[in-house]
Order: sequence, then structure tokens, then C-alpha cells
Amino acid sequence: MRDLMNNQPSAPPPYQPVPHKSKWGKFIAGFGFAFSGIRHTITTQRNMRVHILIGLCAVLMGLILRISALEFAVLFVTMICVFTAEMFNTVFEICVDLVSPQYHPLAKIAKDVAAGAVLVSAILAVMVGLCLFGPPLWHLVFHS
Repeated sequence: MRDLMNNQPSAPPPYQPVPHKSKWGKFIAGFGFAFSGIRHTITTQRNMRVHILIGLCAVLMGLILRISALEFAVLFVTMICVFTAEMFNTVFEICVDLVSPQYHPLAKIAKDVAAGAVLVSAILAVMVGLCLFGPPLWHLVFHS
């Protein structure tokens, strides 16, 4: 979140604990918190939006190339791995900023390692994409 007046990060709203609810009420409220976290990541993290756009392109490519249900399953698992890595990277960055608002070399290392984990998952996604889409594209281009 950003303070619009001085373009500085603004403090998030204070934590609101779940009022005394039944176990089912707390369970259902948990979904709201989870969706709030997903929404926060999508709205604040440009890379998450890029991953989603690339994922949608991959799904479209799978539909065009008519990949199998099993191949779609592999595609979706791979996409979710990248999305999850990006979300954990966001968590690590926020936690590091919280405990170390000033520059610290260890804070930099923590953030770099978290970003590296996203990169590793994205590289895996590219390799999976090549395995899934390479053969049908090759056949389409050179055997049509």
C-alpha cells in the first residue's frame, strides 16, 4: 500500500482478529483472509501479474495445441508452483522490511534468496513449457 500524498509505503490497517465465532465461522473467515492475501499479491506485485499473464498465454497455447488432460495437469501444477513462490517471496520481503527497515546486508541476502527461488521456479516452468509445447509446435511447423 502506498500513501498517495507522499508516495511512501503506508501502514497497513491494524490486524482485526476474528470475533468469537463458531469453528465453521472461523473456517469460512479463513478463506476470506486467504483471498485477501491473493488479492494483495496480485495488486501490489508486478511480477505476479506477469506470471499470471504468461500462465494465461500457456493455457491458451495448450488449448490451441490440444494438449492432453495430463499435460494440462502438469501445466497447472507448474503454474501454481510459480504463483506460490511469488507469494512466498512477497511474504519474505514484507517480513524483512518489517524487521529491518534500514539497509542491512543480511536483509539483502534474504530478499535475494527469496527472489532466486522465484527465478528457479520460473526456469522450471519454462522447461516444462518446452517439454509440453515443443513437440506439438515442432510437428505443426515442420510436418504440416
